[in-house]
Amino acid sequence: MSIIDIETTRKLREMGAGDLLSALEAQDDVLAGGLAFGERIRLIVDDAYTAFTDTKVTGLIRRAGLRYPNADLRSVDLVDQRGLDRSVLAELATCGFVAAHRNVVLQGFTGSGKSYLASAIAKAACAHRYRAHVIRMPDLAEAWRVAGDRPGGTSKFIKKYAAFTVLVLDEWLLDPPDEPMRAMLLELMEHRHDTGSTIFATQYAKKDWHARLGGGVHADAILDRIVHTAVWINTGQVNMREKAAQDGHASQGMG
Repeated sequence: MSIIDIETTRKLREMGAGDLLSALEAQDDVLAGGLAFGERIRLIVDDAYTAFTDTKVTGLIRRAGLRYPNADLRSVDLVDQRGLDRSVLAELATCGFVAAHRNVVLQGFTGSGKSYLASAIAKAACAHRYRAHVIRMPDLAEAWRVAGDRPGGTSKFIKKYAAFTVLVLDEWLLDPPDEPMRAMLLELMEHRHDTGSTIFATQYAKKDWHARLGGGVHADAILDRIVHTAVWINTGQVNMREKAAQDGHASQGMG
């Protein structure tokens, strides 16, 4: 028999306190009956908060658009063979870079695991209850084109992508951006500078970025808002896609 009457149950549900109600109903009177009132309340709130947090994190992960939803920084393959630094991965998992508004650059050959690592970092951010979003640069370019055809679309576009605490730009500079795209990137990086963290997954080393951004003042300004405090990670030369094919299962390290 529930310890909560029907009217109280209704009020809790109406207030959106379903997790608290479930915790109240789940508390075992036999085990908790001898506890003081305050201790029983603490246990109930702890249980409700755990359920609330789990639900919130699950929702953040679902909405992040991860390319690899099962990605996990704790289970990255071939760390030593790929020249990855375990201490850097461990630090990324704490999401200290997010609190410091630092960017992350994942640079390496096709198939070296950039997209997997980007998903794993974004997932860690979700676990810390940050809003994260993953998008490929070709998709971002298409979304920008569509936004330009709508009244007020470009300002809404910038506002949307500036609002994510962690934004992953996969396939960064795969195609050199045209002038309108460069102007958008400058505006977006300006809005995100010192307010969020952007993760860039790219084949291109830093020395190639200026030319691929078209050179000139736009390239200077975009780079100025990205590179100075960024964490740079070379993802090595092991082709994780080829390894996955040889192992006969889906790779954790494509991209």
